Amino acid sequence: MKKYNVGIVGATGMVGQRFMTLLADHPWFNVVCLAASSRSAGKPYAEAIGEKWCMDVELPEKYKDMIVKDAEKDIDEITSMVDFVFCAVNMKKDEIKALEEEYAKHECPVVSNNSAHRFTQDVPMVVPELNAEHINIIPAQRKRLGTKRGFIAVKSNCSLQSYVPALFPLHEKFGVKDVLVCTYQAISGAGKTFDTWPEMIDNVIPYIGGEEEKSEKEPLKLWGKIEGDKIVSADKPNFTAQCIRVPVSNGHLGAVFVNFENKPSKEEMIEIWSNFKGRAQELELPSAPKQFLHYFTEPDRPQIHTERMLENGMAVSIGRLREDTQYDYKFVCLSHNTLRGAAGGAVLLAELLAAEGYMD
Repeated sequence: MKKYNVGIVGATGMVGQRFMTLLADHPWFNVVCLAASSRSAGKPYAEAIGEKWCMDVELPEKYKDMIVKDAEKDIDEITSMVDFVFCAVNMKKDEIKALEEEYAKHECPVVSNNSAHRFTQDVPMVVPELNAEHINIIPAQRKRLGTKRGFIAVKSNCSLQSYVPALFPLHEKFGVKDVLVCTYQAISGAGKTFDTWPEMIDNVIPYIGGEEEKSEKEPLKLWGKIEGDKIVSADKPNFTAQCIRVPVSNGHLGAVFVNFENKPSKEEMIEIWSNFKGRAQELELPSAPKQFLHYFTEPDRPQIHTERMLENGMAVSIGRLREDTQYDYKFVCLSHNTLRGAAGGAVLLAELLAAEGYMD
């Protein structure tokens, strides 16, 4: 695989920082440009980030003296330096939409962690193991944008990536009908640490703005199909969600209740999970977990401390599968929200796009 020069737009935020740690020694992607708001522009990255570096590893040396570009004003310069960009900016949704389209129209592909374009009908929202074929909508998007190389691809909401992967391979054989999910989400999902959000210590907040709507709507786009020049969302399964912020640094857990059209046995479900592979595994992408879904038989697993970093934080852990009195089954799922759920999922998506020729 050729080496691609890449930029990180939104490099000073928590997800931008996570991109930097993941890409510091990436075999395919070489970071040559960092961009952020005008407040950080013109400064060496180490000065711009100051005390705001919040990763659990040291800031890689290669980034410290890199001069931060202005994500909006320096688009011409940025796009002349890179083959594509990762985008994780903190702006209003309409501003993000406009910014990402501007990069694409500069013939620079955008792999976005943002939610702004998730329901743009010709923008693929992809979990590479689940709906890799959705990237085939890109030619239609390029036609709309008037570009030859430029396009936008996005990853889905971070909490979905704990429980939707467990449901996805069951649907084709058994027909997932109804899903109720309660998610228990780490504070890093809000871009926070306990130092910056002390109110979360010894606390639970039963509300995350917009999260329940995303959790009920986004899975249906993942299950959707390309029809002509757009991706049409599926009309089932039926999802209902409740999302809760809990005092955990990293890791989202979902408690799932599910009804099937044709009820499987527990053994059939566990076998499907254990053997499931997606396009990311077929292509042996650098960031792909060898085994995507892991089932734990212990009654008290998976746990945040022991499972969130499974396969470098890119695997999904499942446990406590049992029959329910009102649904066919219930179980719990766990994933690392800033790795599988955010920056890591976006890097894996970029690897898929590169391997399938969309970055050339």
